[in-house]
Amino acid sequence: MNVTHYPSHEQWPGLMLRAATVTSDARAAVADIIVNVRQHGDEALRDYARRFDNVELGSLVVSDEEIAQAAELVSDDLKHSIKQAKANIEAFHQAQRMHDIEVETMPGVTCTQRAVPITSVGLYVPGGNSPLFSTVLMLAVPARVAGCKRVVMCTPARRDGTVHPAILYTAALCGVDAVYKVGGAQAIAAMAVGTETIGAVSKIFGPGNRWVMEAKMQVSSAGVAIDMPAGPSEVLIIADEHAEASHVASDFLSQAEHGPDSQSMLLTTSLELAQQLPEVIEELLNRLPRREMMEKSLSHSHIIVLQSDEEMMEFSNAYAPEHLIINHEKACELAQKVENAGSVFLGPYSPESAGDYASGTNHTLPTSGYATAYSGVNLDSFIKKITFQRLTQEGIKGLAHTVMTMAEAEDLMAHRLAVEVRVGPYGAIG
Repeated sequence: MNVTHYPSHEQWPGLMLRAATVTSDARAAVADIIVNVRQHGDEALRDYARRFDNVELGSLVVSDEEIAQAAELVSDDLKHSIKQAKANIEAFHQAQRMHDIEVETMPGVTCTQRAVPITSVGLYVPGGNSPLFSTVLMLAVPARVAGCKRVVMCTPARRDGTVHPAILYTAALCGVDAVYKVGGAQAIAAMAVGTETIGAVSKIFGPGNRWVMEAKMQVSSAGVAIDMPAGPSEVLIIADEHAEASHVASDFLSQAEHGPDSQSMLLTTSLELAQQLPEVIEELLNRLPRREMMEKSLSHSHIIVLQSDEEMMEFSNAYAPEHLIINHEKACELAQKVENAGSVFLGPYSPESAGDYASGTNHTLPTSGYATAYSGVNLDSFIKKITFQRLTQEGIKGLAHTVMTMAEAEDLMAHRLAVEVRVGPYGAIG
């Protein structure tokens, strides 16, 4: 693990580098996958499943029988936990509902905004290192709260051709219309361009590795909307001398087990915490599986000692973390200074795990610095806002001079004419 004491501002950009980069070769490979899926449809998807997932697939669609069997394999305890998490996520996203806005901007001119759900959405649920049934909750629940008419999901099959039972149980619980056994960049391509089995969607949601992230970026430039660039996961922790080293270490490790490209960062003003942390991480790491993968993540993680709370907040806002944990005596005060972050966890008893599963906020968040401009998934992500305007005779007459003058100044005389014929000497209004 990398430990840096009091770096200069000139050193900050180097410390903020993420591990994951998409090479030109990867971009070309993803582009080829999209073209192949467009040209060969289901056949290409089965070929990629054979090559990348070592599985021979018949039907790409998860059957009703498979979903029923999956429900039998999920324990009652896990079902109860999933339902509790669903209730919390539903409550938080229900509260985000927008009411129509109607404003009379001047006499006779009424402007309205109405929220309308996106008709068809596709959800991507990773299945590489872990069966992320929690991601099903984070995507399908707000899609249904928003009122999307068609909600489909892609997730990779296991080597026996099945999908993890908890993923299927959660998909059924949340009202997903269809689940397809397709993973990776090819799943994004299938939802974007459509195949014989998988109909194209209007917007694609979900996290994934660098290949999935690159596929989302490429299809978004070809007319299919995406939620955000969401790639390898990351956490930045701001901690003071009051923070328990075991809390910080466990947050590092919970991030590291997302994958070898994940990154954990600690900013602290406490030399003692910075010195303690590697030893405590090592002690906790010995209790956990997946050590080799987690060590890869930790190898490009950082412990950084800074001079002040102000400097920590400046660094954090520049890094723009996906997850920000403020384990600090003045957590709520520092929270007021957060400008760039996907989701923020305040105080010593708010681990990232709570938001990843069941507090109610969404865990599909912008990574790689995109939190400077993107929000995490929320109800708005599944909604379009359509504006309407209605002008009466009084309204068009009152606005006519302004519109005609502006249109003429832009040399758009047909725009001017559209008003003039309504209010001029030959129009409906004299």
